[in-house]
Amino acid sequence: MVGDIIKEMIDIKILRENPELVKKAAEVKGYKVDIERTLELDARRRQLQQKADDLRARRNDVAARMRDGKPEPDQIEEGKRIKLELATLEKDLNLTEEEFYHLFKQIPNLPTEDVPVGASEAENVVVKTVGDKPQFNFEPKNHAEIATRRGWLDKERAVKVAGSRFVYLKGDLVLLEFALWQFAFSVLTNQETLQKIIDENNLTVSAKPFVPVLPPAVAKTKVFEATGRLNKEEQTYKLEDDDLWLNASAEHTLAPMYMDEILDEKDFPLRYVGYTTAFRREAGTYGKDMEGILRLHQFNKLEMESFNLAENSLAEHHFMVAIQEYLMQQLGLPYQVLNKCTADIGFPNARGVDINTWLPGQNKYRETHTADYITDFQARGTNTRVKRDDSSVQFVHNNDATAFSQRPLIAILENYQNEDATVRIPEVLRPFLNNRDLL
Repeated sequence: MVGDIIKEMIDIKILRENPELVKKAAEVKGYKVDIERTLELDARRRQLQQKADDLRARRNDVAARMRDGKPEPDQIEEGKRIKLELATLEKDLNLTEEEFYHLFKQIPNLPTEDVPVGASEAENVVVKTVGDKPQFNFEPKNHAEIATRRGWLDKERAVKVAGSRFVYLKGDLVLLEFALWQFAFSVLTNQETLQKIIDENNLTVSAKPFVPVLPPAVAKTKVFEATGRLNKEEQTYKLEDDDLWLNASAEHTLAPMYMDEILDEKDFPLRYVGYTTAFRREAGTYGKDMEGILRLHQFNKLEMESFNLAENSLAEHHFMVAIQEYLMQQLGLPYQVLNKCTADIGFPNARGVDINTWLPGQNKYRETHTADYITDFQARGTNTRVKRDDSSVQFVHNNDATAFSQRPLIAILENYQNEDATVRIPEVLRPFLNNRDLL
């Protein structure tokens, strides 16, 4: 039983040495955890473990003495007593560990010092604004109006087939989406382009390209829990007859890729860009968020995931954000970069950055990208480690970030629209659309 429980998320030493820090960190992230009970169980399980180890040593000693000759009656009785005592102790230990790990894995990752404290996404901090908003000599339409008028979006028939918040995408909008993926792959697999991004942002990271991956779209409960993603933010779907959950983003099955493995330092960083259809319940949304493709139960997503050494992981996080900005700048879309507050960064995150892109049809910036700095939180759950050149073994660090979801399609339709509902194609995407300039 205990072997199936995820045993570590945050470093247990931090909890033991600074419980108030852990408690406060959980509170500002919006999680209520019973630190006192967790520590009480931790102390008890260590005491029971020590007693169990002592009993096993005594049992082995008795067994060794009995092997030396004909067992004495008192030796046989002592062996029986130890066996019974150990069985009772191990049962108590298993129950204690089960309760401990149940509480322990409810403790979220600790936010970094520069994460603003806030109770909702409204308290995310805008770090910078980039690009000029387009000016129109007509009232700009939202993407749903444009796509429906052009026959690119059919929600009514999708409702008949699958229910609300599913859609049929058709025609040029589908071609535009695939052009978006191809453009992202052309950047992420090109070492020269990545080096340019690194140099322009004064970063000290490797320019090693990302490896394209088509990952599984489902994960087992144990695996999902190990990544810290089976929680209130993800609103994930469970397959009724199987121990499987649908992923809500490709990183959910990329992060546990090396579960229970020890990797080699010489191979780092390991970088992947995974494409998958994602599924989310998206509970509680309403109004204009229900129009078009802003909040769907099913959508496509291209996600960056990397495995790093501890000393390089924060720089990798900044690198991924720089990649996101480069992609948006190449598309010519105005955007804001936000430092996410404690309540919005997510359970496994130590830090989070959003890119919100200007949508003229809504007259506001809306989220199109997110970048997650995870530290070793997921690696402790997945037991993914790296053997260093000095032969030490450490937990790896994970980073993930959106390359593109379908939301930039919304921004392209709205920012590049014409009065007649035609849409100009961003120049960087034209090579992937037979050099057309108009949808």
